[in-house]
Amino acid sequence: MARRPRELDEDDVRSRANPRGTRPRSKQRPAHEDAVDAFVVAVDRGRYLVLAGDTEVTAMRARELGRKSIVVGDRVGVVGTIDDSPDALVRIVRLDERDTVLRRTADDNDEHERVIVANADQLVIVSALADPEPSFGLIDRCLVAALAAGIEPVLCLTKSDLASPQLVTERYAALDLPAVTTHRGGSLDALRDLLIGHVSVLVGHSGVGKSTLINALVPSADRATGVVSAIGKGRHTSSSAVALRLPDDAGWVIDTPGVRSFGLAHVGPDDLLWAFPDLEDGANLCLPGCEHLSTEVGCRLDAWVADGHSTPERLAAFRQLLVSR
Repeated sequence: MARRPRELDEDDVRSRANPRGTRPRSKQRPAHEDAVDAFVVAVDRGRYLVLAGDTEVTAMRARELGRKSIVVGDRVGVVGTIDDSPDALVRIVRLDERDTVLRRTADDNDEHERVIVANADQLVIVSALADPEPSFGLIDRCLVAALAAGIEPVLCLTKSDLASPQLVTERYAALDLPAVTTHRGGSLDALRDLLIGHVSVLVGHSGVGKSTLINALVPSADRATGVVSAIGKGRHTSSSAVALRLPDDAGWVIDTPGVRSFGLAHVGPDDLLWAFPDLEDGANLCLPGCEHLSTEVGCRLDAWVADGHSTPERLAAFRQLLVSR
C-alpha cells in the first residue's frame, strides 16, 4: 500500500535568523548631487589620477558605474575629500558624455576596440624624417582614425636637420593638413601655436622624438625617464597615456606610448576615403559596389590618377589599407 505523504504544518518549516536575500534590491542609484567635476589625467591598474579644480587626487571607480571604461581625457564627477594629502582618495561616480573617442585595434583582424583617449579635439601625428624613416602606413592609419572620430589631424615632422620634409608634405598636400617641422634645440613656436586652446593627443612610433617634444613643451613633465606615476609616487612608467597641462593653462597635451601598429578594424571601408579626398571624386565615378582594388573589376581610380588628380603612391596607400583591414 502506498504511503500517504505527510501533511506539513507551520512547525515543519525551518527558518533562519536574518536570511540573506530577503531584502529586495533597489534599482535606485545615489544622485551624488554634490559630485565635483574632474578631468582624468592618468590611469594605472584600476586607479585614476584626476584633476578637480587645481588639485590632483587619486580616485577609484564607484561600483554603480559597472564596467564602463574610463580613460585619459574623460570628464567625470567625483565625491570624497579632495585635498593634496598623499592618502587622499575619492570615488568617480559619474562619467560624462564624450565629445570624441580616439580608438584603435591591435591589428586589422582584431575586433576588440581599444579607446586611447577621450575628448581630444586634435591628433598630432609625430613622425621623424630620418632615424627612423617616415612610416607612411602609420601616418595614413592615424589620419583615418582621427577623421573617423571627428578629430582634427596635425602632422609634426621631427629631425628636420637630418632630412628634408618635402617628400612627406607633398604626399599629403591634397589634405590641406597642418604640418610643422622641428629639430633638437630648435624653436617649437609653430607647434605651440597649434596646441593653444586644444586638447591634443600625440601619437607616433618609438624613437621619433615624442618625449623630447613633451619635455620642451611642458618642462615639468620629465618624460625622459617615463611618466612618474602619481599613484605609485616615484615609480616611473611609460606604459599608458598621460595628460599634461601646457604652461599658462594654454591647453592640454596627451602623451601616449610609442605604438608599433594602429589597427583599423573598427573603421568601415567608406570611411577610409575621408583621409584620401584626392581620390573621393574618382571613387564616385566607379560602378556601385566597386571595391576599388583594380581596373579589372571596373575601378575608375587608376584613370583618375592618370589624369593628374592624385598620385600612384596615394592610390597604392589607399588600396593597401583596403586590403589589410
